[in-house]
Amino acid sequence: MGGGPEVATGSVPEADNPTSLVVRFGPDKPLAMDAGISLGNVSVAYQTYGVLNEDRSNAILVCHALTGDQHVSNEHPLTGKPGWWSAMVGPGRPIDTNRYFVICSNVIGGCMGSTGPASTNPETGKAWGLDMPVVTIHDMVRAQAMLIDHLGIQTLFCVAGGSMGGMQVLQWVASYPDRVFSALPVATASKHSAQNIAFHEVGRQAVMADPDWRGGRYAEFGLRPTKGLAVARMSAHITYLSEGALQRKFGRKLQDRSAPTFSFDADFQIENYLRYQGSSFVDRFDANSYLYVTRACDYFDLAADYGGSLARAFVGAKTRFCVVSFTSDWLYPTSDARTIVHALNAASLPVSFVEIETDKGHDAFLLDEPDFMATTRGFLEAAANARGLRDKSAVAAQ
Repeated sequence: MGGGPEVATGSVPEADNPTSLVVRFGPDKPLAMDAGISLGNVSVAYQTYGVLNEDRSNAILVCHALTGDQHVSNEHPLTGKPGWWSAMVGPGRPIDTNRYFVICSNVIGGCMGSTGPASTNPETGKAWGLDMPVVTIHDMVRAQAMLIDHLGIQTLFCVAGGSMGGMQVLQWVASYPDRVFSALPVATASKHSAQNIAFHEVGRQAVMADPDWRGGRYAEFGLRPTKGLAVARMSAHITYLSEGALQRKFGRKLQDRSAPTFSFDADFQIENYLRYQGSSFVDRFDANSYLYVTRACDYFDLAADYGGSLARAFVGAKTRFCVVSFTSDWLYPTSDARTIVHALNAASLPVSFVEIETDKGHDAFLLDEPDFMATTRGFLEAAANARGLRDKSAVAAQ
């Protein structure tokens, strides 16, 4: 991993002292937020992989999804599991860390070291809780830009991400058209649909209905609203899968029994699976952060910031795009990707569009999907050639 200003480790919670690199901006470098507040003393936790080349032209920013974090391709410090995109990022992978310098930061509003509701408010000495200003996708990208400036990188070779990460990719090109050479938005949309807002609201209400939530001040009472957060995760996780995948994996199979128990135990395998997803999630995520990041997605409507025209968001950019969708993704269906592609065409930007056949649903972008891997590798190879980035292994073979 690359260097940075500070490595914070220890037994204290990840929210304040992440097991990763972290840059802490002072009050003289506040984050201007869409809520109309300039937030000082902002921390941005991040990981890097690979080596930044001499002219700083090989940097790829990976933007994580809703409940992801900066641990893209290393063992997660809380779960011990491989990084969430280790299938995509690493030596010899499509995003090849032997060739590219990869950066991923925890979003503002998150809970893995970047400033969020679980972080300590320096003015009170207590967790921010709901006193934290509401965060938008634009705010997340502004904080990432502060990090990229800190690292001395003017132009990113590529910005890539799926789901909420894809929203950040689109916002990056709209906000910093001269700083993004290529963009890879995956399984995403230019605005959140009413259906997706509805799913998020069910999750938020589950969290807030938990008696231990205490109006968002549970940390002051030494509590955690784990039951509500687990239900929120269970509800959301259904949207990440497809009916075909659920039927193939679980069907109506019973869990460790030959007949129904005529109780409300987890008789079916799918029930047991969802309960596991909920219970394991609460060990690594903060309930208030869940409220904040889901709200950021709900507020995202890129065209609304440009007079209702999505194409205007990309006027003046020269970024090369590859837009990817998956046939069984009903959370961000292919129609959302086509809307993005049409806008990019209208803005006269070079764009490739790939719809990948799979029954793995929205989560397909996180899995080792061969066509997706090949698409990513091919797109980055072409972009690298266009930018004049030489493959070190190819050079060594000459």
